[in-house]
Amino acid sequence: MAVPKRKVTPSRRNNRRSHDALKAATHHECNNCGELKRPHHVCAKCGHYDDREVLEPTDA
Repeated sequence: MAVPKRKVTPSRRNNRRSHDALKAATHHECNNCGELKRPHHVCAKCGHYDDREVLEPTDA
């Protein structure tokens, strides 16, 4: 019985995979010290989160 070699063309396959690429992480300024940090994360430099200190500041 005849069977098609490829049911999905490379173009269709690649179009489906177009959303699988990794995206660059976003960063925002810390309200306290101005360093760049990930949103919804504690600032690594000053230890602030949501306008309060939750960690001891690092002296680096």
